[in-house]
Amino acid sequence: MSQPEQPRFRRPAALFFEPPAPEAEEEHFFDLESLTDPRELLGRATELAQAFQAAADRAVDYQAMAAAQLADPARFDRLPAAAVADRAGWTEEYAEKMIDYGRQLLRQRSAPDAGD
Repeated sequence: MSQPEQPRFRRPAALFFEPPAPEAEEEHFFDLESLTDPRELLGRATELAQAFQAAADRAVDYQAMAAAQLADPARFDRLPAAAVADRAGWTEEYAEKMIDYGRQLLRQRSAPDAGD
């Protein structure tokens, strides 16, 4: 029986030249830079700004709900408002407001027919 071969390790090849740096690509932001009509540009940019604002508002709601869950007194591993603030990069006062807001949102979610 033959012995299994030991893996052979190869040294990396020596570089004799510096590889070229990748060319910087032109920044593309939802193809707004390609729009030449100012009316079309304003309309599309406005749509994007509204969409981003709606997404930011929704993300804040989720932040608040998470903060409320982390500070829930029923949890054995609950965090004080100061610890929530530290994790989120908030002031303690803002964290307390977000925890309260998150509790309101969680109550609304758990209420029957909350969306109707």
